Amino acid sequence: TMMPGETQPPPAGFATAAVPCVNCGVLQQNIDEYVAALVALKQKMIDGDRLLTEYQQKCTDILYFSVKISALRCQVEQMLQKILHLEKCQKELCSLKAELEEKKVCL
Repeated sequence: TMMPGETQPPPAGFATAAVPCVNCGVLQQNIDEYVAALVALKQKMIDGDRLLTEYQQKCTDILYFSVKISALRCQVEQMLQKILHLEKCQKELCSLKAELEEKKVCL
């Protein structure tokens, strides 16, 4: 016999409550927030990887263009040297031409 206020224990394997308890609701909310945080973190990691890849590509481009610019500077320097040489030759030719004109006049 049962005393007033006592409840009979449920049979084994029988759910005690059809409605989840308050703690279960809090736990589910925490799990949902945790999953949402993980999804957001995963998206940030994906975005970070994409930005890193773009940054690495830009670094590669900068290195490539730096090498190209150095090569172009060398070519410009060589052309300037050739121009200086040609200007010197032109002056010499003008002097020779003037001398030849003088000799021609003398002859």
